[in-house]
Amino acid sequence: MERLSIFDIFKIGVGPSSSHTLGPWKAALDFATALKDKDYDEVEVHLYGSLSKTGKGHATDTAVQLGLEGHDPTTVPTENISDYLFKIRDAEQICINQKTIIFTPNKHIFFNKTSKKAHPNTLTFKAFKAKKRVHKTTYYSVGGGFIEKKGANNQAQSTIKLPYPIDKGKDLLQYTEENNLSISAIVLENEIHFRTSTEVAAKIESIYQTMLASVFKGCRTTGILPGGLNVKRRAKKLADSLLKADHFDTPQQWLAAIWQQPKDFTTINKFVSCFAMAVNEENAALGRVVTSPTNGAAGVIPAVLLYHLAFCKNKGMSDIQKFFLTAGEVGCLFKKGATISAAVGGCQAEIGVSSAMAAAGLTEVQGGTPKQVLMAAEIAMEHHLGLTCDPIGGLVQIPCIERNSMGAIKAITASNLALSSDPDDAIVQFDTVVKTMWDTALAMNKKYKETSEGGLAYNIPVILP
Repeated sequence: MERLSIFDIFKIGVGPSSSHTLGPWKAALDFATALKDKDYDEVEVHLYGSLSKTGKGHATDTAVQLGLEGHDPTTVPTENISDYLFKIRDAEQICINQKTIIFTPNKHIFFNKTSKKAHPNTLTFKAFKAKKRVHKTTYYSVGGGFIEKKGANNQAQSTIKLPYPIDKGKDLLQYTEENNLSISAIVLENEIHFRTSTEVAAKIESIYQTMLASVFKGCRTTGILPGGLNVKRRAKKLADSLLKADHFDTPQQWLAAIWQQPKDFTTINKFVSCFAMAVNEENAALGRVVTSPTNGAAGVIPAVLLYHLAFCKNKGMSDIQKFFLTAGEVGCLFKKGATISAAVGGCQAEIGVSSAMAAAGLTEVQGGTPKQVLMAAEIAMEHHLGLTCDPIGGLVQIPCIERNSMGAIKAITASNLALSSDPDDAIVQFDTVVKTMWDTALAMNKKYKETSEGGLAYNIPVILP
């Protein structure tokens, strides 16, 4: 199978969707690179399937324009995005590889009503010279910011030789038993074959700081989310009520203040919900978040990690590293054995997987055994099976923002259950629930797979600007 790093699962990018924003953005960057040696004067972008049906709400058109112009989703100043788009629209021109050509978004980006059999998230770029096509590439945005190019070898990393190749949960347990090591220790041994141990630590630090910054910003920002649903931000109001509206200059000061708060169930529950919603409000506003494993589910992991850091005894960065190593590997297993794309498997593939990842990470840092870690992940996914993806208006707002808080709470519950149980008594194993999730994804009606043609999106129809 494909050899994945945890940093394939955890990617820093811009919201609102990893499959509908980050993936198409990366595809546009790749296509722009391919045009460097081409002579062209016009470019078209064709969106199909779910990308077409919910692309407006997911800012797919925004993403491809930014990608064609060469903006990096990891570093682009998010506060400047609207200016970049206005410049393209106002001038009816786009600059690709320092070459300016005529480009009108409404005329050159096509939201096709048809779907492609290869994948529900398909997009095709075409370049022309004097109306004659000179280059064409089709991409599939397969979830979590991953893209595949039609006709290309998309399994390049499978050639990397790892000391502990992991395709299933049973492989992970076997390695931990044979070597008397924790799951995070086994995963780290693999990670240092992708990059140095110093680089691994630095990337984990960067991911953590990005997550913390997104929670902090979300808890300090009011207003109406973009897109036309007029959804009000709620995280700041909730954070202010919990912290009595105290002022904090840095995320670290803010987190230290939370550590001093009461640790009763209601307070913790509200904080966890606040953390999760803060991230996904930022995500909905095209803010910078970390796919974990997707943008739509980006609030679960930081909410559960901050729960551990703010309300439990912990070892700081040591626990943060163990959490990400463990959670990331669980995400890799779902990517290999099932899917992390809502367009393929519904929201069980996004919130469900993120909840399983978070439950595993939390159990690892709470001192659980490897079997308990995978038991926690299994419990979390078991109770997300069949969860549909039905965003109202195609926007990652309703039910997505609240759904992140529910996924976080389920993860904590799953971890607590696993830590108080004997995994040898479990009827359902981790690998079984991965297969079951995939079986469910295949059987699920396509209207519940991020098309906005079923569920809440059907029963609350809206006409967006």
